[in-house]
Amino acid sequence: MAFFPACRNAFRATRTLALACLLCLFAACAQAAAPVDKEFRAQLERVLKENPEIILDILKDNSETVLEIAQQGNMLRKRKALMAQWESDATQHKTPDLAGRAFRGGGANAPVTVVAYSDYTCPYCRQAELTLAQLLKKYDGSIRLTFKILPKEDPLSQAAAKYATAAFMTDPAKGWEFSDALFNGVDQFERDGETFLKATAAKTGFDFKKLKTDAGSLKVQERLDADRAEADKMGISGTPYFLVNDLLVRGAVSKDLFEDAIEMALRLTKKK
Repeated sequence: MAFFPACRNAFRATRTLALACLLCLFAACAQAAAPVDKEFRAQLERVLKENPEIILDILKDNSETVLEIAQQGNMLRKRKALMAQWESDATQHKTPDLAGRAFRGGGANAPVTVVAYSDYTCPYCRQAELTLAQLLKKYDGSIRLTFKILPKEDPLSQAAAKYATAAFMTDPAKGWEFSDALFNGVDQFERDGETFLKATAAKTGFDFKKLKTDAGSLKVQERLDADRAEADKMGISGTPYFLVNDLLVRGAVSKDLFEDAIEMALRLTKKK
């Protein structure tokens, strides 16, 4: 009867070896390292061909591990593609119009300028704003942020853009407070509309009647039109988009990827 335990032990050993080989192969792919060793690949193929029935068991029993490795591989491939894109971006100088803009973070001599092309009713823009707040703290003094609004066609998005632009043009410091309140209270704004804007104006120190007049002015519309034309010229479509010196960051990327862009911009600035 010792035959059966021996068979079970052999199966377990084979299964373990197959799992180890399979996970090593996944890990090698995820790391995007040198090509997998030919001898290792041959060994893996032999084990799996001789024991095809255990492949599904291995994947099922270790689904979380396999998924995690696949996700890591996807993130590494995305990072590699972005780094290549930013290397190309760095050779094409961008000149956004920064005259008369409100900044937060570092001063005029900050080595990195981040220009956010955003929209108050965009959930991904809100997510990106939270990331930017963390980065401003981490890179205190080394980066400065300004905000350009690319509203959608719907009335609420247009209203938010006009009131925020008027607030920034009237008082930059209070403008940031008004902008933060819009992002933080977007659900209430979408529900209450002008009532929310009136309360937000009062809370951030603006005279609502004047702010409303300014929001409907030609100068505010001209600034919004100019920002839209600038975005179109740089191939920016949709929100959020970010210009990190000359590097284009598309969408609400993770904090780690945004840090990669800032670090590259800092390195490139030091080379000049």
